[in-house]
Amino acid sequence: MANIHFDSTHSDDERRQRLYAGDLYMYSPIKPALELVALARELIERAFGARDPEHAQYEMPVTEYAALLAELKPRFIHHPECKRLLPQILAALGCEPASTYFDVPRMRSSTSDNFLTTGIAYAFHPHRDTWYSAPMCQLNWWLPISGLTADNGMAFHPAYWARALRNSSNTYDYQRWNQVNRFSAAQQIGTDTRPQPKALEPVQAQPDIRLVPPPGGIIVFSGAQLHSSVPNLSGRTRFSIDFRTVNVDDALGLKGAANVDSKCTGSTMHDYLRCTDLAHLPQEALDLYEPGPPQPVMMAI
Repeated sequence: MANIHFDSTHSDDERRQRLYAGDLYMYSPIKPALELVALARELIERAFGARDPEHAQYEMPVTEYAALLAELKPRFIHHPECKRLLPQILAALGCEPASTYFDVPRMRSSTSDNFLTTGIAYAFHPHRDTWYSAPMCQLNWWLPISGLTADNGMAFHPAYWARALRNSSNTYDYQRWNQVNRFSAAQQIGTDTRPQPKALEPVQAQPDIRLVPPPGGIIVFSGAQLHSSVPNLSGRTRFSIDFRTVNVDDALGLKGAANVDSKCTGSTMHDYLRCTDLAHLPQEALDLYEPGPPQPVMMAI
């Protein structure tokens, strides 16, 4: 079972080591995180107009709703304020700016009662980010925009931290995904036909861990954690933000969580930007990860 740390004063070095060992961290809202949430809310409210964004799903055809999200989410991802605020969030929580690299933040939405769970509002099945060509040293940062409950957030499945799960990650290549599948998200309504890595055996969903921070509160976890979208039964749409980081020294030193079952190819390492100047990772790090995780699978599946 993972240890859960609330508002920890651990150094970033210690926190990364504990995250690589399966621990979870949760932090109370801090000023730059609240500013990021406020920016997201402003864009959401502008997009939905007179409608209440958390209940607009009951007033709109699903195709219109998907089209609205297809315009809203990139607007947030590429907003210049995001690249200003993310380094501030990371510095405030103890990361060393010169060695910490982040990717752009994604806005996520989880509609209630299966209104839209594919494509642009994909409801994630149990998965590890490392099945999607992420490095074993990737850390995930997740924060709600709207009020969160145990019925509309995210679940961790700690029984699988050190336990391999038969999966189709060997079919996934991040570069191929970007070339072929990424831009068709808004058209995936009802059934999502894009090939994504999934478990190939039943997942024991319980026990799970569901953390419920307030808007602007932050959950930090390893990209190797098995986690999933909780089926939303709350009666309202949940909006959230997530982004990811890598520490360059850990990346070059092949540090991170153990690779228990990830066999993907390609690499997300080109996506990360240094907190200090938005530079990309050094070429030696990019080359190291390009074929897929350089760490061998530790357990047979």
